[in-house]
Amino acid sequence: MHAATENEQPERLVIYPGDDRPWLDGGKVSADGRTTRVPVRSVRRRTAEAMVASAFTAPHVTVITATDVSKTMRLVKRLKEEREFADVHVTPLLIAAKALILAIRRHPEISAAWDDQSQEIVYKHYINLGIAAATPRGLVVPNIKDAHRLGLHDLAVELNALTTTARAGKTQPAEMSDGTVTITNIGVFGIDTGTPILNPGESAILAVGAIAKRPWVHKNKVKARWVTRLALSFDHRLVDGELGSRVLQDVAATLNDPARALVWG
Repeated sequence: MHAATENEQPERLVIYPGDDRPWLDGGKVSADGRTTRVPVRSVRRRTAEAMVASAFTAPHVTVITATDVSKTMRLVKRLKEEREFADVHVTPLLIAAKALILAIRRHPEISAAWDDQSQEIVYKHYINLGIAAATPRGLVVPNIKDAHRLGLHDLAVELNALTTTARAGKTQPAEMSDGTVTITNIGVFGIDTGTPILNPGESAILAVGAIAKRPWVHKNKVKARWVTRLALSFDHRLVDGELGSRVLQDVAATLNDPARALVWG
């Protein structure tokens, strides 16, 4: 490198047309218009701190599977037509939540927490089912208390109320405390699957991917079927690969054939 002479022109920042217009409303825009600084608000800051702590404290393992959910889609359609479910919003997420609850009841060891202070594993004899909800204030994870005690209709009522409250920004701290496992519906964004990070203090999180028509071998013939991908992340201090795989296998089996809920419920 050399010093500029009198005849040399200083380097100038090239700004492409439109680059000097802010993309976001609010915040402090730089003098050249190319960046905007927005203060990290309390909800997003707490979420960020919690996710970093979780990612670097609990050893994460993720198992993934795909399953034919055509029968679940037919069940959702029927429930929407039932008078008993006319007061609630029925979606595949409701059936996935019920499937996860049933899987945990069949494998209760997964409902646990690691207590660093006492160096003990705390097994929880209940399921407070967290629902990851994207809100204008950031990600929040309120949970349905004692979800294992609820029938399908009551679970739908609680799920609807929880998401409505979260999107309105009215979720209270008590509603986000003492969760056991969480379910996140990344499928609403058209995403097939992912490797979700555990909500702090919880043992597992289930990601439900997009449900789409895909080629699938059904009764020895390739047909267009409704298929989704499921991903279960878990704390490997608490859950080994066999247990995590069995839980995910049970969730997939129930979504493949919801009638299993009558046997397992």
